[in-house]
Amino acid sequence: MDDSIARDLWTVLEPLHAVTYFEAECLEANKEAGLKGFWMGYFGSRAAPMGAVPAGMVEATFFGFHPSRVRRAVPDAWRFASPERILGIRGAAAARALRRIVPGIERTAAEAAPVLHRAVEEAAAAGRPLFGANRDLDVPDDPVEALWQAATALREHRGDGHVAVLTSEGLDGLTSNVLAAAVGAVTPDQMLISRGWSREQWDEAADALVARGLVGGGTATEAGRALKARIEERTDALAAPPYHAVGDPKALYDLLVPAAEAVADAGEMPYPNPIGLPRAGRA
Repeated sequence: MDDSIARDLWTVLEPLHAVTYFEAECLEANKEAGLKGFWMGYFGSRAAPMGAVPAGMVEATFFGFHPSRVRRAVPDAWRFASPERILGIRGAAAARALRRIVPGIERTAAEAAPVLHRAVEEAAAAGRPLFGANRDLDVPDDPVEALWQAATALREHRGDGHVAVLTSEGLDGLTSNVLAAAVGAVTPDQMLISRGWSREQWDEAADALVARGLVGGGTATEAGRALKARIEERTDALAAPPYHAVGDPKALYDLLVPAAEAVADAGEMPYPNPIGLPRAGRA
């Protein structure tokens, strides 16, 4: 199987997962659970499968955020809402959002969720803490919630692998953000706002990449673009094995494209976005 199918599937699975960050149903559910503000909701809901972990665990696994942004939310989040409480509401809220946004999601979920869960079951969890925690959650009875959970587990599988590739290339959370902006995948302002770094810290990280010959004049050099391409290719290769359990990955991609497009068209998820996600079919 061509590793590029893993990237194609990411472009359709990530939007289904990402409703949990952008859509009103999910933001309101975090608030009703007791989490205070957007960032406590984000860190608490995404980290909940790992249990009441300390801030250091979230900093390590989420990777790209300034440590102070994490520590303003964790471990305080667990005083307001237990991981068990959060897990009881996050998938159901995402399913409500998908039902509102995506025409025909019931049929899509009934067909796609069992296939995706086979991929989840086949995937190795070694070295992938966020994936391993999500993989071990019970599969919901509701097919739309099951679709969201499978999309979530597989995107965390990819993300854990991506972090491993970045660290192997000598990049930390900040320098990886700077490199992504330098190749045009995201904008510096998006990353400064969403990840919590200061302009001074950003500039220092950019200087470090200049010293490595990866950035010049605010944009990636040929070497920087080659490194970013290598990172993405290796990420695709590490993300591909679960899809060996899928009989026809291209058919699965085609099935999910309309749902991913409906999420994009809803307008809550920006393009470009801090995730670096292109619209489906434009990876």
